[in-house]
Amino acid sequence: MSIERIVMAFAGTVILVSLILSQYHSVYWLFVTGFVGLNLLQAAFTRFCPLAVILKKVGGRPGVAFE
Repeated sequence: MSIERIVMAFAGTVILVSLILSQYHSVYWLFVTGFVGLNLLQAAFTRFCPLAVILKKVGGRPGVAFE
């Protein structure tokens, strides 16, 4: 699996989990959702993603977006 697919799967999972937690625990979990969304938005423009950097260092196979 390429780094891009891992990043998207991780971001989607964190967003869904934080939405569920905001309904059952605290509305403040929505800040996590906002943070992930902002990180995805800045990665679209800057091509820099902290998770992609970590995955590349541990041997992930990069695709075209995070080379």
